[in-house]
Amino acid sequence: MKILQKKQAQIVKEKVHLQSEHSKAILARSKLESLCRELQRHNKTLKEENMQQAREEEERRKEATAHFQITLNEIQAQLEQHDMHNAKLRQENIELGEKLKKLIEQYALREEHIDKVFKHKELQQQLVDAKLQQTTQLIKEADEKHQREREFLLKEATESRHKYEQMKQQEIQLKQQLSLYMDKFEEFQTTMAKSNELFTTFRQEMEKMTKKIKKLEKETIIWRTKWEKNNKALLQMAEEKTVRDKEYKAFQIKLERLEKLCRALQTERNELNEKVEVLKEQVSGRAAGGGPAPPEAQPCAASALPEESGTTWQSAARVIPEAGSLGAGPGIESVD
Repeated sequence: MKILQKKQAQIVKEKVHLQSEHSKAILARSKLESLCRELQRHNKTLKEENMQQAREEEERRKEATAHFQITLNEIQAQLEQHDMHNAKLRQENIELGEKLKKLIEQYALREEHIDKVFKHKELQQQLVDAKLQQTTQLIKEADEKHQREREFLLKEATESRHKYEQMKQQEIQLKQQLSLYMDKFEEFQTTMAKSNELFTTFRQEMEKMTKKIKKLEKETIIWRTKWEKNNKALLQMAEEKTVRDKEYKAFQIKLERLEKLCRALQTERNELNEKVEVLKEQVSGRAAGGGPAPPEAQPCAASALPEESGTTWQSAARVIPEAGSLGAGPGIESVD
């Protein structure tokens, strides 16, 4: 009985447990049924929305096909217009090609002229360099000569000063001797009555001394004139040196102007080469592709060549006579 009671208690517990699970299963079933109903409602709404979207897409497709047909008609009309425009552009490209050929011929002639001008400028540059070297050599020789003459004149001036000082000292000594002789003369005057022979000898010595003094004065005057002449010669040499320095600076300015002119002509030549290559590439690209291009850009680029080259030729024509007139300085012939 105890065993059966235990089994009954276990069975009762299992029954309670099963009832609770059954109630849970019923609740879950009811939840699943409610979820299924919601899913069915959601599926109906999705089907209705899909049908509405399909109708809208069909209407949009019809509108797009109609718009596409209209655009096709417009594109065909534009293609016809572009064919007419391309024919005009082909004619214009042919005319521009002829103009470009003429410009290339003119450019070739100008290139030959520029080469001649560059050769002439190179010769002028060589001549100016040679003359500049000659003038620098002459200036160096003149400076050396001037230095030698200056040293010689300074030596002469120092010698003349030394001699002048010696003459002064001799004059002072002679004056002292003269004073002594005057004292002696006074003594001789006191003793004149005693001896006429001593007076005559003293008088002769006095005359000799006066002659010597006169000679020394003449020599001092001569040395003074020589010293003044040497100073004048030094001043003249300094003025000549300043004049030659100015001439040397003028030659340097001329050379700088000629170099600037050569650089300007070279840059102009390079710009003209680049423009001609650009025009050739444009014409070759249009002839190969046949695409539409703005017809106004080509005549402007073609007309820009002669205008720019004309301005540079005018500047070169202004600078070349200036270089020729500057080259005709003292000791240098004109480059032209």
